[in-house]
Amino acid sequence: MRLFKFFGQVGHEMKKVTWPTWRENRRDSWTVVSTSLFFVAFFALFDWIIQLLLQMLTSWH
Repeated sequence: MRLFKFFGQVGHEMKKVTWPTWRENRRDSWTVVSTSLFFVAFFALFDWIIQLLLQMLTSWH
């Protein structure tokens, strides 16, 4: 019985939710994708620089 009450309360709360519009959803998705791509590029560059420095240090006699 408590399970039915729980799902009833979930349904009631879901009606209170303000869902984003298509435009807001598209904007937010673009923000996530572009931020992710920025961090991918940043960490790839950072990794490449660290790798280059370590290679220089290990090959230096």
